[in-house]
Amino acid sequence: MSATQLVLALLLGLGLSASTGLNTFLPLLLLSAAAHFHIAGVTLGAKFAWLETDTALAVLVLATIVELIADKIPAVDHFLHAAGTFIRPLAGATATASVLASVVDPTVAAVVGLIVGAPASLGLHTLKAGTRVASSTATLGCANPFLSVLEDIFSFGLSMIAIFAPLVVPIVLLALVWVLWRIVKRVRRRTPAVQPAVPG
Repeated sequence: MSATQLVLALLLGLGLSASTGLNTFLPLLLLSAAAHFHIAGVTLGAKFAWLETDTALAVLVLATIVELIADKIPAVDHFLHAAGTFIRPLAGATATASVLASVVDPTVAAVVGLIVGAPASLGLHTLKAGTRVASSTATLGCANPFLSVLEDIFSFGLSMIAIFAPLVVPIVLLALVWVLWRIVKRVRRRTPAVQPAVPG
């Protein structure tokens, strides 16, 4: 194992984990496909070989389609966000651990997955949830489907960058966090303040 391999694997895992904070299954699908078809030299640890099987690919394709559609449906998207608070950090930890396990001990990879992957996913998920709350308040949820499409694009783009250009991941992550923060700030600025009731 070289230091370069370790850094690249860590950045790949970080990028994919952060992407799961926006979309749970799409980054895992892209990771599975990259490992299955030997794209960009992506390899998984032996204990995560199940992630690149035909069965895993099929399940992830179905799960991704369901999530992409369901997140555009009012009320259902709120349920997905609530569930995502627990599911997405697990997906993020899995993404990081699976690629790190190819260059370090699987136990170490799992620990790093929990320390790096899970918080990265949860952080983006929390920021995403903030944009949805602000949007729901300002537009009564009308803008949420458009935000969902934007989040899917971000998730796909970040995942592809992580796979093909992992060294760029830190810069892209900072830019993504800044963009999402600006969206939250702008939407909240347009939200009318609730006037307190005046006692009669």
